[in-house]
Amino acid sequence: MIQFLDGTIWPVLIAMLSWSILIGAVIYIPFRRSPVAAQAWLLLFFFMPWAALLLYLAVGNARHPKWRRDRLEAMPDIIRKAIDHISLRAMGALRALRPHHQLTGRLVHRIGRFPVLPDNRIVLDADYNRVVDRIATDIDHAVHHAHVMVYILQNDQAGNRVLSALERAAKRGVKCRLLIDAVGSSRDRRAIAKRLEGTGVELRLILPLRFWNQATRLDLRNHRKIVVVDGRIGWVGSQNMHRIEYEPKTFYRELMARVEGPVVLELQAIFIGDWYLETEEDIASPDLMPEPPPPSLERTATAQVLPSGPDYPDAGVDILFTDLIYSARRRVVLATPYFIPNEPLLLAMRTAVSKGVRVTLFVTSTTNSWLIDRAQQSYYDELLEAGVEVMLYRERFLHAKHLSIDDDIAIIGSANMDRRSFELNSEVTLIAYSEDVVRDLRVIEDDYRYKSHRLKLEEWSRRGFFVQLTENVTRLISPLL
Repeated sequence: MIQFLDGTIWPVLIAMLSWSILIGAVIYIPFRRSPVAAQAWLLLFFFMPWAALLLYLAVGNARHPKWRRDRLEAMPDIIRKAIDHISLRAMGALRALRPHHQLTGRLVHRIGRFPVLPDNRIVLDADYNRVVDRIATDIDHAVHHAHVMVYILQNDQAGNRVLSALERAAKRGVKCRLLIDAVGSSRDRRAIAKRLEGTGVELRLILPLRFWNQATRLDLRNHRKIVVVDGRIGWVGSQNMHRIEYEPKTFYRELMARVEGPVVLELQAIFIGDWYLETEEDIASPDLMPEPPPPSLERTATAQVLPSGPDYPDAGVDILFTDLIYSARRRVVLATPYFIPNEPLLLAMRTAVSKGVRVTLFVTSTTNSWLIDRAQQSYYDELLEAGVEVMLYRERFLHAKHLSIDDDIAIIGSANMDRRSFELNSEVTLIAYSEDVVRDLRVIEDDYRYKSHRLKLEEWSRRGFFVQLTENVTRLISPLL
């Protein structure tokens, strides 16, 4: 009793509890986690066991809470009901692909549930303000419904164009539904909700933060960007709905794909699933999934969509990226604002170069995060030594996310090449099996090259000791970013 009163036992108890936390972490954390991620967590537990425990309890496991998982159990049936009638088109489309593309199509179908579909018209658009105008114009021509899902929506010049179009559409009787991420759109979400009151536009927040009943997680976010108009026109890609100068003196460069054809129904099915997860309302109906019009005389592309994230536990977009890089025979071009890869992706890039494939990585010269900059730069030595071309884009903040393989596969979507997009965020990716789409993407990539600085190993090796030290430290925790 005296020992308790004079306080001598408390340091012993704290030390014992700290060691118990560390031993528990060693036992539990490596379970079903990559070795690199496990090492990063264990390092944090070794130096700061109490802080690491609190952090791990908050964000250590990429799983939604139970109420969300219960809704997820019903979602496959809802999505299946939405796309059942397009399955007949899918059978012939897969067989019409080249043999190595058939393998990719089967992989995407297996992990993401959506089949390969023919007769799509895909137009790429890298003009930021024009994309906003074109989306608003498409909504202005809607006659039945307009569905918009976006990570960041702001009540500024760009957001106002889209919101005004939705308000006009709702006024003339079009069913308008809007999903925005509660964290990504936190700055203006209240103003947007107030603005839309009484307009007929149905607004729902994705995963609003709660710490009691139906608790949610701060780090598990819906990062998708999808627009569907009348089930016939779709938009997908990297662009949020905010003005081009999102941060002071930081102008964004994006890439979006405007899609017509049966693959729009896959985007629609993802929206229907996400709407159900937030509302428990099953809106799937035949009028949302109209029969696509006959193929036009213009060029068409075979395509499919891959949804990924904690809502699709078997669908990791990194699996697709890695598989495609291994399949490349001549050229791989990757573009991403955030490059913090996992080991399989790095190995695929190094292996491709060893086979004689030209691998080019476009990244923005400076991101909007000092920590991410240092972590990303810690991989440059390894990439340059392997023979990967590292191109630092300098004109704007390169926020576009895409990948091209040889001359006939193009990937456009919302996923960055980092753990957040691979495991934590809900993402959407369009896969186009089309030489025409790749040719259009090459024009954009060539423009990147013109406005980028190619990093050389000799130049990069001359950076200072302190820079290298900070890179090495952030590299250790990069699996947690």
